[in-house]
Amino acid sequence: MDAGGIDEFVAFLARRLPDRGIRSTVMVTDPAVSGGRLMRALQEEGIEVIHGYPSECLGWLREQRPDVISAHAPPDWLVQAAHELGIPVVETLHAAPTPIGTDWRAEGPRSRNIRFLIAVSDLVRRQYLRGNPAFSADAIYTIPNGFNSTHRQMTDRTAARKWLGLQDEFLFVSLARHVMQKNAYGLLVAFAEVAKLFPHAHLVLAGRADDPVYMKQLQLLHKKIPERHRIHLRDNISNPSPLLSAADCFVLNSFFEGWPLAPMEALCAGLPVVMSDVGGAREQIGLDGRHGCLVPNPLENPEAVTWDSVARERFRPQRNRAALVSAMNSIIANREYWATSRATLSSEAKVRFDTEACIQRYAQVLERAVVS
Repeated sequence: MDAGGIDEFVAFLARRLPDRGIRSTVMVTDPAVSGGRLMRALQEEGIEVIHGYPSECLGWLREQRPDVISAHAPPDWLVQAAHELGIPVVETLHAAPTPIGTDWRAEGPRSRNIRFLIAVSDLVRRQYLRGNPAFSADAIYTIPNGFNSTHRQMTDRTAARKWLGLQDEFLFVSLARHVMQKNAYGLLVAFAEVAKLFPHAHLVLAGRADDPVYMKQLQLLHKKIPERHRIHLRDNISNPSPLLSAADCFVLNSFFEGWPLAPMEALCAGLPVVMSDVGGAREQIGLDGRHGCLVPNPLENPEAVTWDSVARERFRPQRNRAALVSAMNSIIANREYWATSRATLSSEAKVRFDTEACIQRYAQVLERAVVS
């Protein structure tokens, strides 16, 4: 457990469910994962973390017999074992398609071992029910992720910009792993046009390079852009608060998402958001322009995106490029308006993404799974 929205949200649940009377243990089922920032932080906070080979995890399940499992991208063997042990599973759908794709023929039988599903956005819920129509619509709940502000203390904006050496520059920030789902390649192509028009515009892309092949193509593209000195590729930042405090706008041009945490965190920091039409985008920034700009999905129809279509189009000219360029240009052109709106954007976002509402609904569904 280190970086990424799912890891952050699992940590959020582990920290907050005890407030609702639900003692939590985190089980990391991938033996290849070693340590990680979040895993260490949870252990230091006194939260039990189980990490080992499948046989070790199965042994723990048989011995401890938890009342319920809140599952996030669980392996099939865990779902099957929980079913055999009579432990109800509530699985959260963080995105569809999943990074490994969804075999809908296998999903029907697998889902019969799931008590309830939680979709993080209405788009994800619709995508799932279209692929697995036999699953009861009454057994899938939509609960948007909350923003855990207690673990993100904002930095003074003046100090943050001084730390980055910024004066009058306009700073776009994108926080996302360097993988094809997040589509940094398409964002770089679009920002190169913005940079030509606005010599003071900069872009920081910070994220873990989970796909070395994709990262190599991103670096090759970066070298070809004349304005590359204003495009900054960085590794993952464990605490992005100083970067968000210094930034003027957040931008995310993903092919697909479930409910991305980074733009929600940016809104809570008072930033306008430019985001492609993916799961959670309409709920987070809306269609009225009050919280930023929603641009079309790079593949046009967000409900029709598949892993194969993303792989085919990841390095090709994308259909939303002009709209993405126009949205970023508009944010820069209205810089003063957005600067004076920071406090309002932040206060509204913290109400809209209230963690208490999120954790309460999760607790209710988990408790319902135990008694049903």
